[in-house]
Amino acid sequence: MDYLQINKAAWDKRTQVHIASEFYGVEAFKNGRCSLNPIEREQVGDVTGKSLLHLQCHFGQDTLSWACLGAKVTGVDLSSQAIAQANALKHTLGLDAQFVEADIYRFGQENTQQYDLVFTSYGTICWLPDLTLWAEIIAGALKVGGEFHLVEFHPINDVLSGYAYFPSEQPDVEDEGTYTENCDGTTSTTVCWSHSLSEVMSALLGAGLRIEAFNEYPYSPYNCFEGLEPVPGRGYQKLHNGQQVPLVYGVKARKIAE
Repeated sequence: MDYLQINKAAWDKRTQVHIASEFYGVEAFKNGRCSLNPIEREQVGDVTGKSLLHLQCHFGQDTLSWACLGAKVTGVDLSSQAIAQANALKHTLGLDAQFVEADIYRFGQENTQQYDLVFTSYGTICWLPDLTLWAEIIAGALKVGGEFHLVEFHPINDVLSGYAYFPSEQPDVEDEGTYTENCDGTTSTTVCWSHSLSEVMSALLGAGLRIEAFNEYPYSPYNCFEGLEPVPGRGYQKLHNGQQVPLVYGVKARKIAE
């Protein structure tokens, strides 16, 4: 099974849907809206003058938002349609950014540049079968003293939805639609893997990165799961037996030596 080709086809199709969605709000973005959420902006901090590598950047809104905040950005994504849209947005907004069409494992093999920051967020690691290699790629792309920032959906939500928590060599293969409001019922085949919090942490530590912060949040900035309810000024929450479920977590790690 060629999971890369399967997932590339799915994300090529999804990109066309997402560009036209209210969820992503492309027109508002073109008019100056920052697509980044308070969680990641507070975690990453000031990016002025820093080089930033954004892994699995989709069609580049967050990458370009970092550029607007002063970073020198490079975005990487598997989908050719997403990279085409990212470049179109870059030219429309007159921003300086580089976009690379590649799966991140191939990018890691070919990349020779090192960055001040590596960033990835929201629904990215489930597409990766090997977090050990993922973490090694991140470490290789960082300068000594550079920071890695992950902001990701919490796996407990997947467990409550019937998926595994602990990793397995066998992926989940499903036909599913996308998460935006304009999904018309069309589905695509996708291939995903479960990754526990301990697997994420162990991979980063094993690659020589020092964990400097780990935070969990009971709110999601996106209404993209079943059973969420809005909380004014916070986003969306899920209650299980009357208690809040963690929906997002953030990790900050630093490269301390070559």
